[in-house]
Amino acid sequence: MASDFTRVIELFQLPFMQRALIGGVLTGLMGGLMGSFTILRQLSFFSDALGHSALLGISLGLLLGMSPGSVLLPFAVVFALGVIYLLERTQLWTDALLNIVYSSSLAIGVILLTFVGQYKGGINSILFGDILAVRQADLLVSSGLLIVCVLFIGLTLRTNSSLLCMSR
Repeated sequence: MASDFTRVIELFQLPFMQRALIGGVLTGLMGGLMGSFTILRQLSFFSDALGHSALLGISLGLLLGMSPGSVLLPFAVVFALGVIYLLERTQLWTDALLNIVYSSSLAIGVILLTFVGQYKGGINSILFGDILAVRQADLLVSSGLLIVCVLFIGLTLRTNSSLLCMSR
């Protein structure tokens, strides 16, 4: 039993395992915060549509010969702004519009992936991540995103609580 524990301790002395642990903790914290926020704001289908549209961003990155990770965040921001624009400009119900966007972006992403010829990486590691391939830069970006999420949620909750006090 003690030898198994020492093996685990030895395993976490490797730098890639330390980065994997820190990356997993940061992802868990950010996922918990943002997941709770989206459920409270009734935006869960929006986040689902945004998440599944990521395949389109990954496909575009692969077709352009760029790192899918470097294309994904700007694509997600532009995609989210486009969906918000469509929600404001059309008279479709939110769920209907999100379903159209969700399905079409997923279909276009799959079609674009068929044009990727000689991709040597695993598509599963791009879609689901590879926790052992976490780099220092990934940890810095994740830490920054976590700070932004905490500030955003804090400001949102502060605004809502002040509105509640004003209405009383």
